[in-house]
Formats: sequence, structure tokens, C-alpha cells
Amino acid sequence: MKNSMKGALLSGLVFPGLGQIALKHYWRGFALVLAVMAGLYIMIVTAVQQAYVILDTIEAEGGMSDSDTISQAAAQAATASDSPMITAVSVLILVCWIVGIIDAWRIGKQKDLEGQAGGRMPPDAGDSQQ
Repeated sequence: MKNSMKGALLSGLVFPGLGQIALKHYWRGFALVLAVMAGLYIMIVTAVQQAYVILDTIEAEGGMSDSDTISQAAAQAATASDSPMITAVSVLILVCWIVGIIDAWRIGKQKDLEGQAGGRMPPDAGDSQQ
């Protein structure tokens, strides 16, 4: 598999930054991984806080857990949440994902071209010449 394809697939399908790490560009890879992990952490903390607000609302109303009480508590928690922050974090994660894919593909393409210019044969080419 070409380096460009391997890097893009790792960053696109597994996790942003893994393509860079696999292509030995560790600082770029770790920076993308940390940025996405921080964004996911913020989103999870916000979701847990909203869940506690919903549970507190249900408990304050006598602990009844019918669907109307739960949906009303969820609607109140959603309107009171920091939706601009969640939107910004979501955009950050999306941008990191796209940058990770493009950057890993670019790094891999550069390594592929260096391998061809250096006269090295691709791994599959050596098997067919015997």
C-alpha cells in the first residue's frame, strides 16, 4: 500500500493524527491527537453535566420517570447548555480531522516520491522479478 493512502486512511478512518504518527511525523500527529482528545473531553464533560441537570430536575419533581418529565428536563438542559462552545468544539474536531487526512496524504505522497526518486522498488515489485 502506498504511504499516501496508508496515512490518509489511518487519519481519516481510525483517528486524526495516526497517519502522521505512522509516517514518522510524530509532533504533527501528537498535536492532532491531543487537539481532538481535548475537544472530545470538553464534549463529554458537557454531556455529563447536562445529564446531571436532567437527573436533578427529575428528582426535584418527585422522582417520577415518565417520558414527559424526561423530555421536558432534557429540553431545559439543552436550552441552558453552552451550545456555542459545543459548536466551536465540533468545528475544531472536524477541521482537525480534515487537516489530518490532507496532511497525512501529503506527507505520504512526498515519501512515495522520495522512494521512487531514490531508485527503490516498491515492496510488491521485487516479488515479480524472480
